[in-house]
Amino acid sequence: MPANDPYNEEVRRCFETPVHAGDVEGEYPEVLVADVSESANGSRLVVSAGVEDGIVAEIRFRAFGCPHLVAAAELVCSELENGPLERLAAIGTNGLMERLAVPVGKTGRLFLVEDALRLLHRQAVCAE
Repeated sequence: MPANDPYNEEVRRCFETPVHAGDVEGEYPEVLVADVSESANGSRLVVSAGVEDGIVAEIRFRAFGCPHLVAAAELVCSELENGPLERLAAIGTNGLMERLAVPVGKTGRLFLVEDALRLLHRQAVCAE
């Protein structure tokens, strides 16, 4: 990554080909939706998850923000899909910041990812 390039290769890959962008399309016994935003810069993230038998069978996002936000959402969706619901509450911002080389000034945007996933997890727990 050149010194003046604000995005590393992983950000570029996830931003350019976001496989999980959109909405949940499958038929699931439970579909959870989290809509979170940051008023300081207008970033917004909507994450939806199709859940079946305690498994996140399908997870999708719609991100309105910078490439770091889009890349972080794509990355966590790819890691969470087909995994147990409990993993929604385990994603933290620090690992994403390092992996995507996110500047400290954009920390709030990555907190949106963490907030959305924890909101989905709370919804699932409340539905039980």
